[in-house]
Amino acid sequence: MKIITISGLDGSGKSTQISLLKDFLESQDKRVFYFHAVDFSLANFFKKKYYKILHMQESVVFDKNKSIIKANWLQIILRRIFLMVDLWRFRVLRNKLRNNKYDYILSDRYFYDTIINIKYLAKNYKKMTCEKFIHRPDISIYLKSDPEIIMQRERKPDQGLEYLQDKKKLYDSAAEILNMQIIDGNRSKEEIFEVIKQIISNF
Repeated sequence: MKIITISGLDGSGKSTQISLLKDFLESQDKRVFYFHAVDFSLANFFKKKYYKILHMQESVVFDKNKSIIKANWLQIILRRIFLMVDLWRFRVLRNKLRNNKYDYILSDRYFYDTIINIKYLAKNYKKMTCEKFIHRPDISIYLKSDPEIIMQRERKPDQGLEYLQDKKKLYDSAAEILNMQIIDGNRSKEEIFEVIKQIISNF
């Protein structure tokens, strides 16, 4: 079973490419499991729980869809702990899918993205010990997109341009360290997908 991941900034087109790739592989009679690192994460689970609690208080305004761009030291520590638990949970899931004869796991974001999010929130770019526990994908793709172009799109992220610019610096550095396949994310979705298909065919 192969693991293919697509990472990148919010609004860079990751979900679109994962969807295209899933359809393409399934058309070849491959068993494909769609995985979303954020939806899978314990941090996201508790964010939703937090929203439900606050929603009961009429005096509190809280947008469950708004991205988190700031965190205190306790929240950052909790995210690191959640990540370690998520890595263990993913190992269990991976073994289960392998036993069920899946051919691919397609990951929309990956634990690399989680690491980058934590580093951004912590304002600390040092290597995290949990990185060595991340299962290396067979193919890891980074859609390298310009924040200015992303913010001109119809469905632009809510975090703003400065946030995307800071995150791009982290992604650019991580892509080299993690040997990710870098694809120009500023091109059309059709052109990007042709490059992804070529990468997979050459693997």
